[in-house]
Amino acid sequence: MTDPRGSTAYDVVVLGAGPVGENVADRARAAGLSAAVVESELVGGECSYWACMPSKALLRPVTARADTRRVPGVRPAVQGSLDTAAVLARRDTFTSHWKDDGQVGWLDGIGVDLYRGHGRLSGRKTVTVAGQDGERVLTARHAVAVCTGSRAVVPDTPGLAEARPWTSREATSAQAAPGRLLIIGGGVVGVEMATAWQALGSQVTLLVRGGGLLPRMEPFAGDLVAAALTEAGADVRTGASVASVERGDGPATVVLESGEQIEADEILVATGRAPRTDDIGLESVGLPPGAWLTVDDSCRVEGVDWLYAVGDVNHRALLTHQGKYQARIAGAAITARAQGVPLLETDRWGAHCATADHAAVSQVVFTDPEAASAGLTLAEAERAGHRVTAVDYDMSGVAGAGLYADGYRGHARMIVDVDREVLLGATFVGPGVSELLHSATVAVAGEVPIDRLWHAVPAYPTISEVWLRLLETYRG
Repeated sequence: MTDPRGSTAYDVVVLGAGPVGENVADRARAAGLSAAVVESELVGGECSYWACMPSKALLRPVTARADTRRVPGVRPAVQGSLDTAAVLARRDTFTSHWKDDGQVGWLDGIGVDLYRGHGRLSGRKTVTVAGQDGERVLTARHAVAVCTGSRAVVPDTPGLAEARPWTSREATSAQAAPGRLLIIGGGVVGVEMATAWQALGSQVTLLVRGGGLLPRMEPFAGDLVAAALTEAGADVRTGASVASVERGDGPATVVLESGEQIEADEILVATGRAPRTDDIGLESVGLPPGAWLTVDDSCRVEGVDWLYAVGDVNHRALLTHQGKYQARIAGAAITARAQGVPLLETDRWGAHCATADHAAVSQVVFTDPEAASAGLTLAEAERAGHRVTAVDYDMSGVAGAGLYADGYRGHARMIVDVDREVLLGATFVGPGVSELLHSATVAVAGEVPIDRLWHAVPAYPTISEVWLRLLETYRG
């Protein structure tokens, strides 16, 4: 519909057609609102083409082989190398060969209009789209949602940018395994790509400036993953900082602050992310460009009653599934406000409040072993002022773990609020633990009392029996 100002009007206009933007638009349409989405790249976003899907497609053969090698009787059948070409070809199918026809068809199927081009805010409830066919102006009756995500940051280390480094995009879309891959950063991207490319034939060197891997998880998670990477042949170095990089037409030379030099065929920078908000017109509505956007628990931007920032751009939880969760919350809030329905602002677990971003974030790191967590770590709970106790259990003592793999190595921890006797967090590290995580997420988000968890009987013999062992340890 064209309004008198010559623009096309919708109830909701969404900047960014990744999983977050798609879900905001979907929730709006499901409630009967009209919606348009603006996208300058591929519909489906970072997760579909350069993050979650291709990275997990690369990692699945690695963990499948590792699990099989731990089971006598089938171990001899999987002693050879991975078929790197086959792994990459399978990865390409999960990215739809970097074509978005299917995602475009899905948007069309739910009745969302797609505008291809660069979208910028250009005033109150207004978005200008610069596309191949010129400029289009879109106006929103109720809300504009910024769902533009984040991008990898390349530090200003001398020579690094000029050395043509990989970011997560190149690491997940590469068409061949580099002979020597040097990774800077020990977070999720760093350790997952170290796991994948070491198994696919690269010699990996992982440099971590701090004291350990996976700094946002419990310390034992990083320790176990580091030990496994080292056993797999990777060179893991903590307390190592890059001073400079030199590269001509061939390999790069990385100079450490210690003076040591390391040659690499490719360098992956995995040191953090920045919001994609530098060129989306924030200044036109009184907000600083290039900034993370501060929002309330309905994902509405502080000080702008019609603008929402959903997913990575609000810096609450930079995970695809958390962004999609926020999209459902924001979509419900936008709809409620559009329809004049009172928001459930007094209910921290209500339909319009993204409480899980604070209290029940879930995450899996798909290394070998896997690391999975939900809720708060011990350090986070203590910093938040909770009176807590950490309950630990060596997962090698769980019968189901021993059946899953010979020599099973893993560790579990739950964080208990001793005043309320509910779980605030849980972390598991070990083969196959990703499938344990949702039970922990339910316990944390549901604030299930310890006494009630005692009646949630795990099936025997499964790895889930670790829940019983944790509860027994807590009760003493």
